[in-house]
Amino acid sequence: MDSEQLRECGHRMVDFIADYYKSIETFPVLSQVQPGYLKELLPDSAPNQPDTLDALFDDIREKIVPGVTHWQSPNYFAYYPSNSSTAGFLGEMLSAAFNIVGFSWITSPAATELEVIVLDWFAKMLKLPSQFLSSALGGGVIQGTASEAVLVVLLAARDRTLKKQGKKSLEKLVVYASDQTHSALQKACQIAGIFPENFRVVKADCSNNYAVAPEAVSEAISVDLSSGLIPFFICATVGTTSSSAVDPLHKIGTIAQAHDMWFHIDAAYAGSACICPEYRHHLDGVEEADSFNMNAHKWFLTNFDCSLLWVKDKSYLIEALSTNPEFLKNKASQANSVVDFKDWQIPLGRRFRSLKLWMVLRLYGVESLQGYIRKHIQLAKHFEQLVLSDSRFEVVTPRNFSLVCFRLVPPTSEDDKGRKLNYSLMDTTNSSGKIFISHTVLSGKFVLRFAVGAPLTEGQHVDAAWKLLQDEATKLLGSA
Repeated sequence: MDSEQLRECGHRMVDFIADYYKSIETFPVLSQVQPGYLKELLPDSAPNQPDTLDALFDDIREKIVPGVTHWQSPNYFAYYPSNSSTAGFLGEMLSAAFNIVGFSWITSPAATELEVIVLDWFAKMLKLPSQFLSSALGGGVIQGTASEAVLVVLLAARDRTLKKQGKKSLEKLVVYASDQTHSALQKACQIAGIFPENFRVVKADCSNNYAVAPEAVSEAISVDLSSGLIPFFICATVGTTSSSAVDPLHKIGTIAQAHDMWFHIDAAYAGSACICPEYRHHLDGVEEADSFNMNAHKWFLTNFDCSLLWVKDKSYLIEALSTNPEFLKNKASQANSVVDFKDWQIPLGRRFRSLKLWMVLRLYGVESLQGYIRKHIQLAKHFEQLVLSDSRFEVVTPRNFSLVCFRLVPPTSEDDKGRKLNYSLMDTTNSSGKIFISHTVLSGKFVLRFAVGAPLTEGQHVDAAWKLLQDEATKLLGSA
């Protein structure tokens, strides 16, 4: 492809994407296809001869788009948001054009140096302790996801502890987390060789919006110490997956310090909100953490994937993950005068992800980004009030950030705590294609989650979603 072919095809693709966004509300939010649908529509082998772009676009419209769940739809309220934006698109396009594999500084100095600068910018926006800045012993790095972030710090913590306790102590290492902590930590333990029986799940405090109870953590640690085990890693969450709970960071940090444990904070979803001064207090206690992570690709207008991780002492990360084969040696790396991010992550290769984050920060600015977050939180507050205004429904736990956990109150005759009723409400509304919501279980209750955060969502979309939920609830209760 020469530059003119690229120009023509690129323009057509941009037009296609612009038309998609212009018409996104016409598509069912949740894909309505059945498993295996695409196998029936596509040939069973690749074409021998090149096809036309027109034919390809036709197939995208007719065969691919029906199988897409539209995460950028203004009527998407499931899970947590996955933001895209014009700035994010432009950054991805430029990254794709350069198409570097930036594992070390020499492979593209701008990729490494921009990442260092932008992560320092973001750390200052969040008012993170100075130890997390590149000018200190720590620094920031872009991972693909929060799952990767927790894995690399768990490996660093493991190796730090084994260096002190001896390599044969692996079977004694214990990890602690709330029962509300993301399942990524459990997977990280499986990969890191932590014995399954040494993964401690501490029950959250339902009276405190399902934040972890420090007393329960201390009790679990005491029991393990008396058994000769080695507590070495604890994870706290700012904005849990189920209810957006905020764990008590100060108290967890104090416990971690008392037992020389690695303290990690997962703020994948809610970290974005903490650039607003009125929500920054949720990070109080971060100064005691060894690592901190948030996803810019969730609620910060930065296209997936872009997970930001900061560590207080980068040497532990590098010692756990560094390799130095002959074919990667170069003058700058051998002189230790540069950062090689290959030593801060699992894979060798890495994309130029800092471009899109830099462009988001440049093209929107901090004040506009704060306003974006505040708008979604106000819409969630509005939805919460709508739920409270209808006695048939209840808010299960107080709203945090832009997530509302609610349910349709079941008739007293039901003995399944309303699971079937609320599953049916979720299923019928999602099957309509008009909105997409998801669920969780809190204290045995099947709970519906309404997460506001799609870039195009406005007040009318929240109101329409509520009306749909009310109408479907009326039908369900009438047939009960």
